[in-house]
Amino acid sequence: MDSGFDDPDHDYAASIAGRAMRSMAEQRIPPTPANFAVWFRYFAGSQDDLRNAVDLLIDHNRPFDAGTNRNLFETYVAPQVSAVAVNTSERLHTLMGAAKEFLATAIADNQSQIQAISEVTDQGNAGVDPKVLVGQLMNELARAATRATRLEAGFAEKTRELDVIRDSLSKSEERARTDMLTGLANRRALDEFLRQAQTTADWGEPLSVLLLDIDHFKSFNDNFGHSVGDQVLRLMARVLREKVRQQDLPARYGGEELIAVLPDADLAICAEIAEVIRRAIAECTITRRSTGEMLPSISVSIGVAQYRTGEAITDLIERCDRALYLAKGGGRNRVVTESELDRAAAAG
Repeated sequence: MDSGFDDPDHDYAASIAGRAMRSMAEQRIPPTPANFAVWFRYFAGSQDDLRNAVDLLIDHNRPFDAGTNRNLFETYVAPQVSAVAVNTSERLHTLMGAAKEFLATAIADNQSQIQAISEVTDQGNAGVDPKVLVGQLMNELARAATRATRLEAGFAEKTRELDVIRDSLSKSEERARTDMLTGLANRRALDEFLRQAQTTADWGEPLSVLLLDIDHFKSFNDNFGHSVGDQVLRLMARVLREKVRQQDLPARYGGEELIAVLPDADLAICAEIAEVIRRAIAECTITRRSTGEMLPSISVSIGVAQYRTGEAITDLIERCDRALYLAKGGGRNRVVTESELDRAAAAG
């Protein structure tokens, strides 16, 4: 898989896989590993160029024969499998070779300069005219300066190339920590952030989590199609990213569930932010891109919980999840905190 193709959670991957297999069956495409890779990526939404190519074929009723399937794989999947790793390895190998050559040249030039100056010294001891010696010494120093300038320019160029490689690797690492559909942090990045936040919270700082789920999302997908559903999910992700604080981490938790981890935020603060998010989403207008058609509004249910010193993160998420489903059961389009779990249990 390419560097931007992260390891999705089980439910989300199963959903994409199911959609891929159904579409392959509808198009009578053999379910080979290569074909499956193409269609999995298509529904994952990680490559706009692949999506556009497949959509164009479908719009023009082009058959997905063996040649078409092979071209899709070779054009949009195979070149990306190891392109970043191979390219980076080759560029580093070239840079290392150049660095060794520069160092060898610098050492040889240094030895040559020492030898030349030593010869000038010997001539001085032999009584050669000082004016001649000064001229020779000036010439050697000028040559040394020229060689040093040339080496410095070469090193500067390779340093710039190394900066480019470092930036490329940094971007690759960032893509590996990003959910391909929403652009939010993925589960890998979420788990790392939670571990760090837990360490701080165990020293007494508050830590809260909100878990967000789109109401009636399955029926929305069934009525308007998964591509529109993906559009809605991206919109929810954008709202979440905009409404949480700079120090918070918004992430894709799975399926249509999004999550935000709020360090240094108690239950009340987290609930306030969750309510801001809920209202903002309820006020969103959704338009089908292909037709400009206005679609029904979307609402979300949100559960909120606060970390308890020393507990497992899974316990925190589990309370948050129960609060979310209490919100679902209470009519949806609302925020429910873990405080209401005990009241609901006592009442029921």
